[in-house]
Amino acid sequence: MKSILKSFINGILTIVPIILVIYVIYKTFIFLDGLLGNTLKPYLKEDYIPGIGLLSTIILITLLGWLSTKYITGKIIKIIDHLLEKIPVVKTIYSVIKDTIQSFLGEKKSFSKVALVTIPGTEMRSIGFITSEQLEDFYSPLKDHIAVYIPQTFQVAGFTFLIPKEQVEIINIKPEEAMKFILSGGMTSTVKQKEAE
Repeated sequence: MKSILKSFINGILTIVPIILVIYVIYKTFIFLDGLLGNTLKPYLKEDYIPGIGLLSTIILITLLGWLSTKYITGKIIKIIDHLLEKIPVVKTIYSVIKDTIQSFLGEKKSFSKVALVTIPGTEMRSIGFITSEQLEDFYSPLKDHIAVYIPQTFQVAGFTFLIPKEQVEIINIKPEEAMKFILSGGMTSTVKQKEAE
């Protein structure tokens, strides 16, 4: 009975992560394919092949990216950008989405430096990501502070702390490894240690 139970648990540990990853990839593919795919389906009808919508979306984004570097179309995109930043409520949503995307894909990427911070009044430490080292433009008394984002375990939410620079220790760990460590509650390091042994 113990052998059967052990085999069942091993099956769960092996198969469930694979199934979940395949499911997430499938759902992501369906979503991205549907962005333009739903528009193309009525025209192509039976000739529509899954993936055409995704390919069309990639081509469209690439084309718009190329057009944004040209003089006339670049000016038009800048005007639209300027208008979106002036409309109440819309400007808040737009700026948050824009800044978040730029923090991951832009030239000045955030989340590229892993920080170790001490929780005040304790000897406990927490791992986070430096999101901004220039807070003076935001609020001048914070010129000697940096913004550190601390994610929460098992979820995407987190906290942003403004901490004096001298109290933040930058550690030489890949951001992806740090994020896995945080989101798993520290379990990934234990698994790697056991695998190494």
